[in-house]
Amino acid sequence: MLTVGVDVGGTSVRAGVVDAHGAILDTAVAPTPSGEGPLEDAIVAEVKELASRHPVTALGLAVAGFVTADRRSVRFAPHLAWRNAPVADRMSDRLGMPVVLEHDANAAALAEYRFGAARGTRVAALVALGTGIGGALLIDGEIFRGAYGVAPELGHLRVVPDGRPCPCGKRGCWERYCSGTALAATAVEMLARDPGCSTLLAREAAGDMRAVTGRKVAGAALDGDPLAQRAMDELARWLGQGLALVADVYDPEVVVIGGGVSQSAPLFLDDARDHYSALVTGAGHRPLARIRTAQLGDDAGIVGAASLAADLAGRRLNPR
Repeated sequence: MLTVGVDVGGTSVRAGVVDAHGAILDTAVAPTPSGEGPLEDAIVAEVKELASRHPVTALGLAVAGFVTADRRSVRFAPHLAWRNAPVADRMSDRLGMPVVLEHDANAAALAEYRFGAARGTRVAALVALGTGIGGALLIDGEIFRGAYGVAPELGHLRVVPDGRPCPCGKRGCWERYCSGTALAATAVEMLARDPGCSTLLAREAAGDMRAVTGRKVAGAALDGDPLAQRAMDELARWLGQGLALVADVYDPEVVVIGGGVSQSAPLFLDDARDHYSALVTGAGHRPLARIRTAQLGDDAGIVGAASLAADLAGRRLNPR
């Protein structure tokens, strides 16, 4: 059985055809449109493109936002256009196949549990670092959703009172200090404080600070740029602080670090582990969660959404 998983993020819409073993056989990518209609058009176009080449049976959407408990509608998505939108039904009507929605971090966590870094664990958390932060918790392989389907929204834990503004409407959210977007913001703040510094990033931003992205900061850090390395140190510090909060609340066996920023993990993860182990409550007197990078990398959301679509198609074909 082949299914399609689509990771609908704040920057891009990435679709993939996935087999029963979690392998991605084919992909399609497009920038994320700003409007609700154009966003759904982009998803439909990608799925139709893939379906023209493969006999797919169902679609799973991994969405960076709040999904209803029945996984049919998107309540709210800070970086997307949907508000109380019956997305699954609309997509199913347009594509003629079963459709299921899932929070993108939940989808990624499920993929890592079934195929990747969280296999064999009883309590596993996932922290996905991308445009923002996605969070997920798995207990005995089951996704914990909370009473209304929106838990755990780790990225919007307030870590700095009256801090940086967040698209969710609050200020000081964790993802404003620990994400790809946050990495760029930190570098820009450092450049503003020291405009005369001779660095790769200063030359990059000479004409427009918006040219500084998280990916460029990571690349500059890898090339030895001192300002970019200081920005990475800040990311590591905030990641470690947040992981200590996650461990205090959930006490997981493993925390999987996923999302696009995890591709640069060698630049920050060891330092983040040190901050985490020093800050967690009872440091030195309790077992520490293992901190691992996602084995499926930035594809975990696609694989998890497709795996959920396969579950849905199986139930449709073989009702219990």
